[in-house]
Amino acid sequence: MVTFHLLDWIWLIAFMVLMIGCGVIFYRLGKRSQSDFFLAGRGLPWWLPASSVYATHTATDTPIWVTGVIYKYGLAGIWYTFFAAWCAVSAFISTRIFRRSLAYTQAEWQSLRFGGLGGELLRGWVAGWQVFMNMFILGWVGMAMGKVCFFAFGWPLWVGLTSFSVVCAIYVLAAGYWGVIMADFLQGIIAFSAIVIVSVWQIVAAGGPGEIVAKLMATGEGWRLDPFAFSGWFEGDFPIAWFLTMMVIAIVGGIGMGTSMDWYVEAQRIQSAKTVRDASYSIWGGTALVLVRNSIWAVAILGFFALNPNIAEMKDYEMGWFQMAFEYLPAGMLGFFAAAILAIHLSTISTHLNLGAMYVTRDLYHHYINPQASEQKLVWVGRVATIVLLLGSFMYGLMMEKITEWLIFAIWIMAAGVWLPNILQVIWWRFNSWGYLSSWVANLSLSWLIVWVLPELGVIPKLADYQQFWLLVFLMALIYIPVTYLTKPENMDHLVRYYVMSRPIGWWGPVRAEAEKRGLLSNE
Repeated sequence: MVTFHLLDWIWLIAFMVLMIGCGVIFYRLGKRSQSDFFLAGRGLPWWLPASSVYATHTATDTPIWVTGVIYKYGLAGIWYTFFAAWCAVSAFISTRIFRRSLAYTQAEWQSLRFGGLGGELLRGWVAGWQVFMNMFILGWVGMAMGKVCFFAFGWPLWVGLTSFSVVCAIYVLAAGYWGVIMADFLQGIIAFSAIVIVSVWQIVAAGGPGEIVAKLMATGEGWRLDPFAFSGWFEGDFPIAWFLTMMVIAIVGGIGMGTSMDWYVEAQRIQSAKTVRDASYSIWGGTALVLVRNSIWAVAILGFFALNPNIAEMKDYEMGWFQMAFEYLPAGMLGFFAAAILAIHLSTISTHLNLGAMYVTRDLYHHYINPQASEQKLVWVGRVATIVLLLGSFMYGLMMEKITEWLIFAIWIMAAGVWLPNILQVIWWRFNSWGYLSSWVANLSLSWLIVWVLPELGVIPKLADYQQFWLLVFLMALIYIPVTYLTKPENMDHLVRYYVMSRPIGWWGPVRAEAEKRGLLSNE
């Protein structure tokens, strides 16, 4: 049980007042229009959305997840976090294409890329999917906070799950994305400083780098220090085939849109930047901070392993980074650490509350239900949607126990079948809405069958996650490629409008030629 002293409480209360203050200060800006409430008026310099990219991807569940894979696989587990490198590629390809489109959301972009009934169905599908996913993400991040509060203070899980998310909702309801982005900037500074300070403190507590290495070597665990400790081409916990899969996902995936569940969050940051260049820099800068953070965490977690080498259950060692901090930080520093935990928690909660509300407001309510709604009414719809998302997240959070398993499933498998279609929609003019929609529908059922149902029934063996990924990629291709060729191409007028506006890369020859023929592009 953690005991707070006066200075600890001062740190914590000061941070809470600061965050709520963001909602009060920026309330006037957030209430003006849906553009302000959801995108801060599209006028942000690159460093503000960059700090938000970092802050949002530093959630309460993140150190739990990173601890889980580093403790289990050693330093090689850091490659599990390398999927974030897709942003580095995206920054100069799909980020620019998406920013030029001026779409508020990925769902809206679908109706710009695809036309007719198929485009409309996709917009509704992606919007509904994102409403669900944002509640799902809010649930597991909230449950991560519930675990931290239970570990530190003995609170019931539901108290940590709900209490701080409710506080966060105050400034999100008040100022919308303005409150999110300014709070993220402050939270990013606090979180990064705390991660560095606390991790270094933990490394020193474990005896320093030399002692950590010595302890691992003495116990026969020296292989954990090797980030390339391959267990073979296909066998073991860290096969080369898995490593190559991660490289392909991270690098090639950056060309597409929606290849990672994180893309939808980044899309909001991209559209809030004031120029295409600012959007590009924001994604690049935010990703760099994420990768640096992961490296610092990894060393501290190795220190935890050196001190606690025989923990077998994932649910016990997932809390390792937090456990080290609570055990070794002195009075006064505990409050600063608690404020940092709140910072990394609130930054993610606020983002997904506002992002999910944007899909409800822009893509469902405004597009399908009330196209004539005033800007003020749309802001109020956004606030109501925020409350609904918050309540839904509590339900999902209470369903989750093993954070790492849920996160790996959501990051890898639930997006596996649409990974290649998400790239094809960017680079290939002939790929149409029916091919894309068929891949989505089929993937949702097949992913559960491949990962959970068929292995449980003994129909297929339980596959490694990289094997599940490639199997789903192959099975989905057998569905969406025939569907694409058996249905008509998108309307050429629609494709030309999209091409001139967004200037995508890849195989767009017929569309570009038509645009040049109409005098909409220079043929130089």
